[in-house]
Amino acid sequence: MENVEKAEFIRRLLDVMEHDILPLTEKGVGEGNKVFGGALLRKADLSLVLAETNKETENPLWHGEVHLLKQFYELPVSRQESTKDMVFLSTHEPCTMCMSAIAWAGFDNFYYFFSHEDSRDSFAIPHDLKMLKEVFGLEPGGYNHDNAFWSSRGLLKLIASLPDTDAQRLLDQARRIRERYAALSASYQDSKDANAIPLN
Repeated sequence: MENVEKAEFIRRLLDVMEHDILPLTEKGVGEGNKVFGGALLRKADLSLVLAETNKETENPLWHGEVHLLKQFYELPVSRQESTKDMVFLSTHEPCTMCMSAIAWAGFDNFYYFFSHEDSRDSFAIPHDLKMLKEVFGLEPGGYNHDNAFWSSRGLLKLIASLPDTDAQRLLDQARRIRERYAALSASYQDSKDANAIPLN
């Protein structure tokens, strides 16, 4: 992928985060849910198929990615279009359950904005890394980012691989997104003891 094409691809994913996922997440956090969300886009033209957010107050399995897949498979489009033809965007690096769900649903990729370390350090939600360590014996980043099921890429690492002239506008947008998520995280942390999420 050429730098200009890569920059436009990243810009589109950031736009979906900022304008499609974040408004849903703001509402979800107001209902006591975590800050995680995701979206599906068509590879052909990067048009949005669906955006969703975490709904763990309804069901502890409704992580952003799994809830997105639940909603997707309730739509006619799931029977009309192949997941192999879609980009899977996750706001945060998926947990082990969500990675597996992405594989079981037949996606060959996922892209994420915040890393597992960000979830632990910036969002005070360490469960992803704890699960990787306790269940699978893996250190942070220790899973195979390229495997028989999918390839995964962090958007900030992709931005860092671009020339400064291409990267700067994306970094400005990334900063705006980070600021909005920081505010949502503070709101979630202030209210999380009132919800019934097992791993809050």
